[in-house]
Amino acid sequence: MLPKVAAIVVSHDSGSILEHCLQCLESQEHALANIIIVDSGSSDRAYLQLIEKRVQVQLLCTENIGFSRANNLGLDTLAKDIDFVLFVNPDLFLPPDFVQRALSFCEKDSAIGIIGPKLLAYDLGAGRSDGRIDSTGIFRKWYGRWYDRGQGELDENQYDTAEEMSALCGALLFCRMAALKSLGGPVFDPDFFLYKEDIEFCLRLGKQGWKILYQPKLVAYHCRGWQGERAAMSFELRKIAAGSEVLLYKKHPSPYMLWAVFKYLLVVVCRV
Repeated sequence: MLPKVAAIVVSHDSGSILEHCLQCLESQEHALANIIIVDSGSSDRAYLQLIEKRVQVQLLCTENIGFSRANNLGLDTLAKDIDFVLFVNPDLFLPPDFVQRALSFCEKDSAIGIIGPKLLAYDLGAGRSDGRIDSTGIFRKWYGRWYDRGQGELDENQYDTAEEMSALCGALLFCRMAALKSLGGPVFDPDFFLYKEDIEFCLRLGKQGWKILYQPKLVAYHCRGWQGERAAMSFELRKIAAGSEVLLYKKHPSPYMLWAVFKYLLVVVCRV
């Protein structure tokens, strides 16, 4: 029997991109058993009306409860016989063979809890990748800052070796359901409203002995909302991001907390 795979997409004012994301999910060569859209407090839900008519898609609407809680809500709705879950941002686009290829890697190694692809930046206006890297896994600087490896670099095959990671970019995570169940509680920590919840989730799963695998033979495309430009982020979003980093080091105690507190103060006091 073929493995059953479901996708969960959390939307929030995602009308300009959600349709393209859904078309990619519906076009997978390994058909998805279920696609769940959790709308977390969109200011205008008119764009969701057409989605409700799709046979394969289940729509859940809630107030703006944050990314972690919205993903957990989607998970709670899944059928009990789902084998793998694909967490997908609405600004993330998959090639048609993505699920099939991800399954082939996971089936060869039962210790893989999460597998993530090479993410390439996608120019929505041009309708194609611009050839630059969005993420090849999440790494930590010597002083404690987490970052997406390779972001903004031209893809010249410099990160084309599969390797185990501490964390992967939460824009696209292909997860084994058995690994998620091993956590024995919420998959995404509900204390995180936005940002760093992917890192915390990966760290927690890794401590359970599961592999967090970056596999560059898998490729997907991400038109990150603010295109990596910090100046384009509002003060409120920068404050939430900095606060989430402090929270991460509360959950996983480390001397790197000094960096996180320093960054938070820079954002809140100096508005950097």
